Amino acid sequence: MSAPRLLHSFQPLARRPLSLQQSITFPRNTQILLCRTLFTAAESSLPQAARPPLYRRIFSITTRALVYTTIGFLIAMAPAAAALDSILHPLSDADSLAVFTPEDDDSATIESHITSHPLAASLRSHPDFTESRPHMKLPPAWRAHNLTAGTLLGPGRVTVPPLAFAEKGGKSYVQIFHVGSDLCGHVGIVHGGFLATVLDEGLARCCFAALPHGVGLTAKLEINYKAPAYAEQVLVLRATTTKVEGRKAWVEGHIETLPKGEGEEPTVLATASALYISPRGAEKMAKVYSVQ
Repeated sequence: MSAPRLLHSFQPLARRPLSLQQSITFPRNTQILLCRTLFTAAESSLPQAARPPLYRRIFSITTRALVYTTIGFLIAMAPAAAALDSILHPLSDADSLAVFTPEDDDSATIESHITSHPLAASLRSHPDFTESRPHMKLPPAWRAHNLTAGTLLGPGRVTVPPLAFAEKGGKSYVQIFHVGSDLCGHVGIVHGGFLATVLDEGLARCCFAALPHGVGLTAKLEINYKAPAYAEQVLVLRATTTKVEGRKAWVEGHIETLPKGEGEEPTVLATASALYISPRGAEKMAKVYSVQ
């Protein structure tokens, strides 16, 4: 039934007087049809806004898509940009000392013991030595996947980042570090493989400044174990560059205990000798991996 005919059929009812107690009841289908008809009539009486031209709608949709895509891209690239900046602009030696903050009271105690020890104080006052924390100079994105700067660093392991003193020209190197109980092979005794890792890295850092572009790879490493290295103590690595020929450098060193008081002699735990070679193309490596 069309809307005019439907409304016409209701006219007799509209002319019938109703009392306050009366009401008109229509079948449900008739009610739905009446509501739709009245809604359509009311909607058609409203002024219709003119639709913008097609080219304007296409331009508006394209602009919004570009804006949202750009915002999403910038948000996604923010971590990568920060990582790239940390690679291209590595921390200085002085800045690396301020990066670490102890996580608990034990770490804070060990940190204070290492940094205030007479050995650290004497090396800090020597004009030919530069103090740093080499592991903290690695970009954070790399540090998380690095063996000595990430996996082995933390409470129960290498409790605080090793404190290092490098002599000018790659002549010698001293590193002070604490070993926790999670580095053991036998109960209470630090794993020999860990000591080998520390010696390899420490001797390499010693000669880096003497090699072209400050980068070298291990060609040969020999280690002799002298005494057990017990966990939960501070150790010292000492290294000296003995010879340099072009891209090759020979280094000798050892790990010893840190004397607890004046007059106490350190115990040598392991000795090592190594050969490091600066690889071809090292000038490109040095741009993203600063070692000094």
